[in-house]
Amino acid sequence: MLFTIHLRELAGFYERVAGMRVLRTENDHVVLESGSFRLIVHQIPDRHANGIVITAPPVVRDRTAIKLSFCVDSISSSRQTAAELGGLVYGPEREWRYESTTVCDGYDPDGNVFQLFQAEEG
Repeated sequence: MLFTIHLRELAGFYERVAGMRVLRTENDHVVLESGSFRLIVHQIPDRHANGIVITAPPVVRDRTAIKLSFCVDSISSSRQTAAELGGLVYGPEREWRYESTTVCDGYDPDGNVFQLFQAEEG
């Protein structure tokens, strides 16, 4: 679950960048799904959201114990989409290979760090 002050924008980011589908939309949360993985993007209630500021570009939250990882068809395509939606997938120079995948990190418009991986062709 990701908490945010920008519910629709952040859910739309993961829908498009990570290729997830919207399973359900409620007033205070959106449930996204890809295969057996579900991500719930939840609106921070107004009483707690006061004082939260997300800058553009956001402050990257790279000191956290969790990094979500998503399988995508194309890191390159996701990179372009992320940039259009206020996030970032780092450039090809920051990609690496692990087992039979290519991997690259990025961050969403709120500054949450995530990882994308795609199967190598061949």
